[in-house]
Order: sequence, then structure tokens, then C-alpha cells
Amino acid sequence: MKLKIALLQIAPCGSLEANRLRGIAACRQAKKIGADIALFPEMWSNGYDIYERPAEIWVQDAITADSDFVADFGALAKELNMAIGITLLEKHRLAPRNTFVLFDRFGNRRLTYAKVHTCDFGAEKDLTPGEDFYVTELDTEQGIINVGAMICYDREFPESARILMLKGAELILVPNACPMEINRLSQLRGRAYENMTAIATCNYPDSVPDCNGGSSLFDGVAYLPELEGSRDTCILQAGGEEGVYIAQLDVDMLRKYRSEEVHGNAYRRPQKYAILTETDVKEPFIREDYRG
Repeated sequence: MKLKIALLQIAPCGSLEANRLRGIAACRQAKKIGADIALFPEMWSNGYDIYERPAEIWVQDAITADSDFVADFGALAKELNMAIGITLLEKHRLAPRNTFVLFDRFGNRRLTYAKVHTCDFGAEKDLTPGEDFYVTELDTEQGIINVGAMICYDREFPESARILMLKGAELILVPNACPMEINRLSQLRGRAYENMTAIATCNYPDSVPDCNGGSSLFDGVAYLPELEGSRDTCILQAGGEEGVYIAQLDVDMLRKYRSEEVHGNAYRRPQKYAILTETDVKEPFIREDYRG
């Protein structure tokens, strides 16, 4: 099975309603060019507009996960027979969450994930972190695939992708809102390689402050029998320009590779990893102005 993933590398419009309409148009464009899944950048409902405004102002942008804004993308998924991953600043009983909602092609909500690794060194300190990582069976027009999600800064913690792999993820969807320079791209490449998991990331275009496009798909397949050495796992890396970018994932090739290769869960020794769950390990120095 070959799955087409649309990375909606588009700029926000300044209001919830304008973003809703722009997002719907982008999804329709994605369907026209054959997409099975459409993925938005991080916090699309308000265009990740939280850094230049006081928290008491931007928290008012929060909407519920059952709002008309979110429901409209569920209805659109059903209409288009295409899975849609929509993102939002979600209203929460404590403080807002940075949330991703995935609808299948029938308009059923398959996954609601809130960013676990919030950027607490910046504006995201005023958000409520998510509690866990989740994987779901996603029904697409091409077939069923196991899908999980990370959001932006989650990428910088190997444990995020590793947990999703252990829960069965074949594809990880990653909404993003930061510069995708060589090191962050290398993180995605590494997470895909070490877990034998495809990773699709959607970023804002370079017309959005502190973003530069670079939306990507790494398929995680580093070796093929017919090749002497390793292959480039990067199926797509967009430039900085705004657009709807289609990346095709060969799921059958990935599954065959996972059944034969030595990465992922093949030779782990979890009994040696106890330090990973300790909470009194000294924190490294963190720059105040870092954004992930």
C-alpha cells in the first residue's frame, strides 16, 4: 500500500474563522492532488500566535476540542473521504493545551493528543502539558495504518518516538512551528531510523515569523537488499515557500523492513534503562530564548 500524505505548509490568516476557511480550502486542494491524509502545522486555530502577546490575552484564543472549528474538519474528512489532522489551542480546565486531533476518512475522531513536552522556558509555560502518547488504527482509502503523534518540541526527546514505536506506530505525524534547520531535521531522520517508523512533519512557511518551511517525510527504511549501502530515508523536504506538499509513503516496504531489520524493538535491553525514569537527575543549562 502506498499512502499519500499532504503537508499543509500554509500561513495563518489572523482569526479563527479565517484560519478555518483557509484550512478547509487547503484540505480540498490536498484531496484534489490525491492525498489520503492531510496534516496541519502546530496550533493552526490561532496560528501559534502566543509569543508576542501577554498570556492573559492569547489564552482567550483557546477553543474546546468539541468546538465547531474542530467539528468542521471532522465533517470535511467524511466529505472528502480523507483523514485530517487538525491542530488547536485547546481550552482546558487548568490552562490551555497545545492539541492535535486526528479524524479518519469517515469523520470519526481517532486520536486526541496534547503536547507532552511543552516549551516551559518560553510562552508555553502557561500551557497544560499532555499526559501520554497515543497510537490508533487509522482507516485510509488505501488501507489501515497505525498512527501516533508528536508536536514540535516532543521531537527533541528520543523517548517520545520510542514510546510511540513500542505502542505500534508505523507513522508518526508531527505538527510543527519553529525553524527546521539541519539539526532538527537530523532529529527527525534519527527518530525514523532508530525506530523504523515513518515520520511526517508539517511546519509553517517562511512567511511566518521564526518558521522556515522544510516540511518533511522520512520513511525510516535505511537499507534495501538491492542496495550496497544505506539509502536516504528522506522522501520529501519542502522549501520555505507556502504550499500543499504531497509525500508518498510505501507502507508495504516499511512493514517488510520492520519485519527483517535489527532496529526498533529488536535488541533493546530495557532493564538497563532505569535512569530514564529517575526524576532527580540534574537538569542541563537551558537558554531562556530557545524555542523548540
